[in-house]
Amino acid sequence: MIFHSRSQEKPEEKKALRVGVSLYRGDDSFINNLCGKMEEQAKAYEKATGVRVILDVVDGKGNQNTQNSQVDRFVSLGVDVLCVNMVDRSAASYIINRAMEGDIPVVFFNREPVEEDMNRWEKLYYVGENAKESAVLQGNILVDAYKKDPSVLDLNGDGKVSYVLLEGETSHQDSLIRTEWSIQTLKDGGVPLEKITGGIGNWERSQGSAWMEKWLEEYPDEIELVISNNDDMALGAADALERKEITRPIKIVGIDGTPQGVEGLTSGKLFGTVQCDSDEYADVVFRIAAAAGLGHNVQEEVDLEDGKYYNCSQTALTANAK
Repeated sequence: MIFHSRSQEKPEEKKALRVGVSLYRGDDSFINNLCGKMEEQAKAYEKATGVRVILDVVDGKGNQNTQNSQVDRFVSLGVDVLCVNMVDRSAASYIINRAMEGDIPVVFFNREPVEEDMNRWEKLYYVGENAKESAVLQGNILVDAYKKDPSVLDLNGDGKVSYVLLEGETSHQDSLIRTEWSIQTLKDGGVPLEKITGGIGNWERSQGSAWMEKWLEEYPDEIELVISNNDDMALGAADALERKEITRPIKIVGIDGTPQGVEGLTSGKLFGTVQCDSDEYADVVFRIAAAAGLGHNVQEEVDLEDGKYYNCSQTALTANAK
C-alpha cells in the first residue's frame, strides 16, 4: 500500500475569502466612498472567480483602542487577510504583532505606518497616494490661475494673495506634506502669498465650517483664498461663506476629488481639487488583499514598489475642466 505525503499534494484552492476591514472613521467622505468601491470590487471578483468573498467592515470611530479590539476579533475569527486604515499610523506595531501571530497578511491603506513597522514582515502592504504629488497639483491649480489673471486670487489688487489654511490631523503624514508642498509650489510659481491664519480641521466638514466662520468675523475683508488639505474641510469653508452671505469671490481649493468635492466644483463652491482615482485605489487594495489572502504571489497580481507599496494616480480638477 502506497501512502502519499501531504506535502506532495497540491494545496486545495480556497473557495472563500474572508477579509477583515477596519476603518479609522466610517463617516469620512473619502474613506466611505473608497469602502463602497471595495464592496463593488468584492462582488465583481466573486462573480469572475467563483470564490465567495466575505467582507467584514468595521468602524474604529477615531479610537485606536477600538480598532485594536476589532483587529483582535478578526484574528480570533481567522480571517484570511486584514485591510486596515489606521486610526494612529504610529500605533501599527500592535496590529502587526497580532497579524504575525495569526499569519494573516495586512493591507494598510490611506494612513501609512512608519517605515520601521512596514519592514518588520514581508506580508505587509500599503496603498495610498503620494501626498507631495497631491499638494503640487493643488498648488499648480492656483499658480496657473494667477499667471493667467492675478486678480482671480488677488481680489483687492494689493499685490499679495492673503490666504487661510485648513489642515487635517496633526498626526497624519499627509496633512504635513500637503501643507508644506502646496505652499512651496505657490511660492515657486511666483504667487505672492501672505498667510493670515490657519487651523486644524481634522478632515471634517463641520470643523472647516467652524474655523471659516470664526475667521470671517475676525478678518472680514482680508481673506482671498482658502487652501484646504481635503475636500470636506474645503466644503465646510464654502458652507460658512454661504451662511454669512459673503459675495466676494473667495477661492477655495481642496484635495481628494470625492463625489461631494466634484459636486462642489460643479456648483461653484470650490475653485479646484485634486482627484485620486478611487476606482484604481479600491481595485488595488482588493486585488492585493485577495492575492495575499489566497496565498498567491502578490507581486504577480500588482506591480508594487519595494514589494509592498502602491501609489494611486491623481489628477487636478478645476471648475472649468473636470
